[in-house]
Amino acid sequence: MAKVPAAMVAAGGLVGGYGVARWTRKRQLGGVVLAAAGAVAAQQWKQQAGGKAAGALTAAYVAAFAGSHPLAKKVGAWPAVFGVAGAMAVASWAVADRRA
Repeated sequence: MAKVPAAMVAAGGLVGGYGVARWTRKRQLGGVVLAAAGAVAAQQWKQQAGGKAAGALTAAYVAAFAGSHPLAKKVGAWPAVFGVAGAMAVASWAVADRRA
């Protein structure tokens, strides 16, 4: 079975978490998706790049989620989510995925 790159897991968690929260109108369900994907990505980051890199990428993941909120007020919700998801994917690839 092919492994899904951590960059895809992290970006998918941000996009999927928002999508689930929006479509179900239950923010908690979106949070579950966001947290689950973040945990899976963090585990992959630790295996691929070590604990310090995993900690930094996990902090970036949380910052991307938090940063999407004020960004959404300027550019709209979906563009903000896609923007931070893309940035997170690039960071994950640069730090961890390209090593694997």
